[in-house]
Amino acid sequence: MSAWVHGNVQGVGFRWWTRSKALELGLVGYASNHVDGRVHVVAEGPAPQLESLLAALRSGQTPGRVDVVVEDFGPARGDHTSFVER
Repeated sequence: MSAWVHGNVQGVGFRWWTRSKALELGLVGYASNHVDGRVHVVAEGPAPQLESLLAALRSGQTPGRVDVVVEDFGPARGDHTSFVER
């Protein structure tokens, strides 16, 4: 799953928070800042856990402010061993 998170999500602990949630859910992947202010979240794991991560990203409980999350589900690449901040 790939998700682009729009809003005030840089410099507020958002990637760390996302990493923490993903690890709690047993997911692997990464959260990465982009120059346009978005955070790109790539996560792999079972579908219910991916849906839980998306729900958490949209929950209003994140650091900063999430305006919109645009996700795309594709095949897992299988090249991640943990969840990291980039």
